[in-house]
Order: sequence, then C-alpha cells, then structure tokens
Amino acid sequence: MLTEVLRRFNRTYTQRIGVLDESFLGTGRPLAVSRLLFEIGHGGPAGVRELRERLELDSGHLSRLLRRLEDEGLVATVIDPDDRRRRVAVLTGDGEAAYDDLERRSEERADLLVAPLTPRQQERLAEALGTADLLVRAATVRPREVSSDAPVAREATARYFAELDGRFPDGFDPGGPDAPEPGATYVVATSDGTPVAYGGIRPVPDVGPATAEVKRMWVDDAWRGAGLGSRMLRHLEELARGRGFERVVLDTNGTLLEAIAMYERAGYERIDRYNDNPYAEAFFAKDLPTG
Repeated sequence: MLTEVLRRFNRTYTQRIGVLDESFLGTGRPLAVSRLLFEIGHGGPAGVRELRERLELDSGHLSRLLRRLEDEGLVATVIDPDDRRRRVAVLTGDGEAAYDDLERRSEERADLLVAPLTPRQQERLAEALGTADLLVRAATVRPREVSSDAPVAREATARYFAELDGRFPDGFDPGGPDAPEPGATYVVATSDGTPVAYGGIRPVPDVGPATAEVKRMWVDDAWRGAGLGSRMLRHLEELARGRGFERVVLDTNGTLLEAIAMYERAGYERIDRYNDNPYAEAFFAKDLPTG
C-alpha cells in the first residue's frame, strides 16, 4: 500500500514540477544540471567532493554536470587557497544571475501549483509534505564508518556536547581532548552533507567478556520522531555483533527521557553502574543474538 502511494505521488509530482521536461522550468537546462547550479549557489562555494557526497553522484557524472555549467560560463572550478588538495566550485557573475533566475522560476511554479487551494488546504499540504520529507530523508540516509577525528565526526560530536550542555541541569563539560580509544568504531549519517545522527562502539573488557559499549548516541533534534535513532542503534548493535561482541552496554543521563524510552523499547535492561562517568545516571545492557 505504502509503495503504491509513494510511486503514484512520484509520478504526479515529477510531472507537475517539470522534471520530465528537457528544459527544467524553461531554463534550457535539464533538472540534474539545474540542481547542481542550485547546490552551488544556495550554500556558496562548494567543494567538489562535498557536492558528490551531498548529491550522491559518482565522480564521472558530477564531472559531466560541472563541465556543462563551466561551458556555459556559469561555474568555475578553482583550487581552495586554504587546502590546495581541494577543488571548489563557485558561481561566476553569469552563474549568480542564472541562480537567481532559477529561484524565481521555482518560486513561481510552486505558487502556481498551490494557488487553487484554500489557506487551510495549503496548511495541510505543508504539514503533510514536511512529514513526508522528514520520513523519506530518514529512511534513505545511510550510516557510514568514520574516524572520530574526521571533520564530520568532530561536527557531530560538538553538536552532541552542545545539546548535553543545554539539557543537563548543571551543564556539561566534556573535559580535555579525547583520549585514544583502542578498537573504537564511530558511525555517522549525513543529509545534504550535514551530520544528522552519530554514535559508536568500543570494547570494554573491564565490564565483561565480549562486551562493547555504545557511545555518543546522538540524533539531530529536527530529525527526531522519524525512527532514525532506533535505526542507528540497530546499526551499532549489528556492527558490534559482526565484530564478535555478545553483549552491549550503555549509560545515559536521567534527563534524556526519550533516549531511555528508546533503549527500553529496543530490549535494553537496567543494570548497576559500571563506570565513573559523573553525568551517567541510568545504565543498560542487552545481549546480542548469535548465529
């Protein structure tokens, strides 16, 4: 039922917004090229690698799209002066004008689509599309392993710490630089190049044999309620099981009620304190299935 509705919506929507036209919104460029122009113009100069990850394009396809924009004089690809290993795509003067024109045409098409609806119907549509956008994004992000000192991991960690500092009654102090964590593995999920979920596992032999600890489970506040936290937790459990661990443990603060509820739904059981973390007030464990 759901896939049928989704496929019908895709057919309806792509037809009405001009995706099927060779010239998207009458710009003379197809949708893929226009989308790349938008990405470069919307966020300012963009690294080629970041564009590839954000749009989930292979290198060859992205190169062809960039070449099209370069040939039209809309984009220039230059060396980043702060990191000569990095290439950056920037809009030219003509490119800025083309971006503004694309924005105007997109806004006009959107206004035209919803004009027949009453204000209440427009409100319902906005709510429905917002929910659909969140759920589809959450369903399609893919966790990937990263080094804990990778820029995207540092960004996720900083946002995680900032949230704890805002939610804990007496704030949160992460202490000094992270100490090495032998055997630790961290995973991040990104959307449009921005981290939206993060977490890791590390062996804790002092707690028990074949035991791993789930660390720094974080989901962007705007993405909560879409099941992304549960997916990340299952992913970390599978990662631990695949590495031979038979049990996982974790700790959390008592103010993080939604996290506690998620752990309990996932089959975690409360245990006694197993570490000296001053911010930890609730401790959980779960046996991992074998075979």
